[in-house]
Amino acid sequence: MKCIFCGQPGSRVNETRMCENGFAIRRRRECPHCGKRFTTYEKMDSLQIYIVKKDGRRELFDLDKIKNGIIKSCEKRPVPLRKVDECVERIWQSVLQKGSREIASEEVGKYVMEELKQLDLVAYVRFASVYMRFQDIESFKSEVDKLMSEKPKTK
Repeated sequence: MKCIFCGQPGSRVNETRMCENGFAIRRRRECPHCGKRFTTYEKMDSLQIYIVKKDGRRELFDLDKIKNGIIKSCEKRPVPLRKVDECVERIWQSVLQKGSREIASEEVGKYVMEELKQLDLVAYVRFASVYMRFQDIESFKSEVDKLMSEKPKTK
């Protein structure tokens, strides 16, 4: 593999480990020419899964798009990126467990909402306001009230 810093071929693998529940291999590499280290990931080439949009269009499932949406919802919140990655992995596992090559966008949105509800309630409300297309302050308030009634009361 070419070094990402100097472009010379022949980087050396120093460490290999499984990650993402066995669906990827992380390799720590070192370039013999410039001495710099970098990490590469090998992911299993999985089935191509398509998202069926509300208007019937089909789009290739993109985990990065989901991750970016979660990150946007968590903006300026005390949520570590590691937790976001764990949420994305659980969403991906849920999609794979469906065993279908197509999944409705509404279903993926529900998976994201479930994860955000566990991760951070403010991020959940941010995402819900876009996903559920709140038209007015009442629909927004209704969702917050529902969250407040579900939240266990602490003394």
